[in-house]
Order: sequence, then structure tokens, then C-alpha cells
Amino acid sequence: MDRNIGLEAVRLTEAAAMWSARLMGRGDEKAADQAAVDAMRKAFNQLHIRGTIVIGEGERDEAPMLYIGEKVGAEFPDGTEVPEVDIAVDPLEGTNLCATGAPGSITVLAASERGGLLHAPDCYMDKIVVGPSCKDAVYLDAPPSHNLKNIARRLDRDVEDLVVMVLDRPRHEKLISDIRAAGARIRLIGDGDLSAGIAAAVIGTGVHAVMGSGGAPEGVITAAAVRCLNGYMLGRLVVKPDQEERLEKMGIKDKNRIYEAEDLAPGKQIIFAATGVTDGALMKGVRFFGEGTRTSSVIMTLRTGKVRFVESIHLEKSPDFKVRF
Repeated sequence: MDRNIGLEAVRLTEAAAMWSARLMGRGDEKAADQAAVDAMRKAFNQLHIRGTIVIGEGERDEAPMLYIGEKVGAEFPDGTEVPEVDIAVDPLEGTNLCATGAPGSITVLAASERGGLLHAPDCYMDKIVVGPSCKDAVYLDAPPSHNLKNIARRLDRDVEDLVVMVLDRPRHEKLISDIRAAGARIRLIGDGDLSAGIAAAVIGTGVHAVMGSGGAPEGVITAAAVRCLNGYMLGRLVVKPDQEERLEKMGIKDKNRIYEAEDLAPGKQIIFAATGVTDGALMKGVRFFGEGTRTSSVIMTLRTGKVRFVESIHLEKSPDFKVRF
């Protein structure tokens, strides 16, 4: 599967990023999201796979494209066999960030062999994400102060040196207060806990943990990246009473289960790709210039253990184009 998709996955995230970036800062999050969806959907038609969207833009009746269960990809004209692939997408993670021009908006795709990604319901998930050095050092039900002390010990630094990313939401008031009381620093983000989770799993980003609740579908995509980065993640679904029936239909029997990244993304052939729309901790945003467009992306493959950072220049077909560094 790696050979068939691999770097091809970046073409999808690049296309979505370039089209949504045209609407960056315009204040219209729906238009930016739709541009990303349309671009990614069109790019799927050129990818030789037999794919199924397991995490997408919503239910079939609510999303015009990239809905859960949609079949994507293209067959070879000569009938050559193509791989069957489960796909999780967020065509524009951080729609508000793109609409306002704030940092951290990205386009994302994760893929695996069939059954390699949990079919997560559209609900919240309590999450903790840390880097490789902090495996088994944090617990979902432990007080933040306890987890922060363990993280600091593993990283050989003081709690006061740590930076924790938390979504700026009313539901996190106590969490934020507890983290501050423990002495750690906080970087509040308005959106985009997926990109935050990736940053926490990479050494050198200045982010040491992500805590709090965010979307469960985004949690599965984050888990795919965390596995490729050898990080550590814990998550538990936050289910409302009216969501329990849907949970059963999706095959999730224990709503109180605490998942690790290997449970959320159990595949053996996981591929993760992301492209920056606006500037972030790992990737720069889309940059337009007279002769074309420049994008910054990351592509990870679990089986090969490779993480590639890709800078691409997409040149316009003009007789006097120039490549800019």
C-alpha cells in the first residue's frame, strides 16, 4: 500500500491547502472548507486505490462530498489490482483559523489497510498527547499536576519549563486552572487540536503535551500521526445519552474504554499526510508568488518508519517563470 499511496497522499493535502488558502483571512469559514473539500475530492479521482472514507465531512445526507462511507479512488484502465484502503480526512482542520488568518490551520489525510482506523462517532474525546520520552508516564484520570510532574521527570526539566496546549473552551476552565496551579505554562488555541497533537509528539516544537477534550474523529487522525512519530496518546469518548445508539451501530461496546494510539489506529500500514494552510509549529502556510505557489507538508509512513518534510513549488506554466528559494 505504501508504494501506491506514499507521496501521492501529499498531492491531496497540497491541493486542499492551496485552494482553501485562497480564502485565508476572508472571514468565510464555510467557503474555505468547501474549497478544501472540492479540491481533495477531485484529487482522489486520480489516486489508484479502492478507498472508503471512514472519517470524513459528516453523514451522507449532511455532506455533499467526502461523507462517511463514500467510495473514492480510481481503477487502472487495464484492470491492474489496486489496494483497498480506509481513509480518514479533515480537508481543512481549523476552519476558523483559516477564516481569520490565525496560525495552525492544516489539511490532513490518514490512510491504512482495511480495518486500520477506528470508526469514531462524531462526539468529543478526552485526550492526552505526549512525546516518545513520556510513554506510560501520563494517565487520563490522574490530576494534571501528577501528569505534569511525570512529564517533567521524563524530560529532565522542571514543571515550570513545560508548555501544554489546550483548546480555549469554557469546558476547560478547571483544567486550565489546574495546569496553572501546577506551575506549567499554557498555550491556548482557538481551534486545531489535531495539529497541536502532532506538535506534542515531535521533539523541538516547544510543545510538551496536549490536554483536554476535542473531536473524536480528529482523535483518530491524531493517533495515526502519533503512531508514526512513536509518541504516546490516551483517549476516551465523551458520549451524550442521545449518542449511545449510534455508538452501538458503529460497533463500539464500551463507551468508557480508555484507548491508546494503537487502539484508535491499529493498522500496520498507516500513512499520514498534512499540508500547512497557515503558519504552524511544524509547517509554514501556503505562500503565493507571481510564478506559482509554495507549500510545506509532512508525510509519515508507519511501516517504513520514515517522516518526510516536503517543500513543494507549484509553478505556473509561463515562459518566464522563476523558482524562488
